[in-house]
Amino acid sequence: MKRSVLSLLFSMVSFFCISQLPVVSSGSIARLENFQSKYITPRNIDIWLPEGYNAAKKYSVLYMHDGQMLYDTATTWNRQSWDVDDVLAKLMKEKKIRNVIVVGVWNGGNTRHGDYFPQKPFESLTTMQQDSLYLSERPGGASIFNNVKVNSDNYLKFIVSELKPYIDKNYPTRKDRADTFIAGSSMGGLISLYAICEYPKVFGGAACLSTHWPGIFTLENNPTPAAFIKYLKTHLPDPASHRIYFDYGTETLDAMYPAIQKEVDTVMKSSGFTSKNWITREFKGETHSEKSWNKRLMIPMIFLLGR
Repeated sequence: MKRSVLSLLFSMVSFFCISQLPVVSSGSIARLENFQSKYITPRNIDIWLPEGYNAAKKYSVLYMHDGQMLYDTATTWNRQSWDVDDVLAKLMKEKKIRNVIVVGVWNGGNTRHGDYFPQKPFESLTTMQQDSLYLSERPGGASIFNNVKVNSDNYLKFIVSELKPYIDKNYPTRKDRADTFIAGSSMGGLISLYAICEYPKVFGGAACLSTHWPGIFTLENNPTPAAFIKYLKTHLPDPASHRIYFDYGTETLDAMYPAIQKEVDTVMKSSGFTSKNWITREFKGETHSEKSWNKRLMIPMIFLLGR
């Protein structure tokens, strides 16, 4: 009975969050409801247009994952959000970054992990290793993959071949690589890195906050980090034309990341990345949460979008 009541309550909250348009403190939100795709499940796209938005101007574009978590605490499941509108509006007003619109791509709920888990590193694993990952659970026993296969190559095809052409056709965007960016946190950090590696001609910069290198919720007997590092050794984009930002906190889930990030940093250096085009930052005491990501969002935004 208790589980049924909780499920009903969760469904009611989810419906409210899905149906309500986020309220922003600056600019406005334009929603593309249930955007259709031949590659992935339909989902909402919430586009933030800055204050003074003018179709006669040209705007850079920042694609962000977990779009339902970006703008308004009243519409998120945990009552936290990135408050992207606040951060970018302030930076634009201070002329620290170029004019930009944000394309918030909602995650697919049950498909989130399958959509965001980098596919080529996953497929480099043995069948036994893949099957083991599919059976892995969250703390508390819930399934991680929800019986959904890894589908991130199709998720990126959706962004690059379906969503980006729509945005470029209907909004006054700067379409080139130098003005097209991608960002996310946790699994969203992983898929952002994968995107810039797989589509280096499309994305000029990626912000990967609290990048979830383990892929699941344990490091014990977990082949995922090694697979990611092996992939990066041969797939990182040209440092002369790309910028990549990493960070991590030291509390909660982020406490799993420092050792793996150090290995990634070694690969970045050996691939020719320097402080001119790559940042890795540690934030002591910060947790794996939208509240923490909001506090430091200005750093990658200035790094990627700075004038």
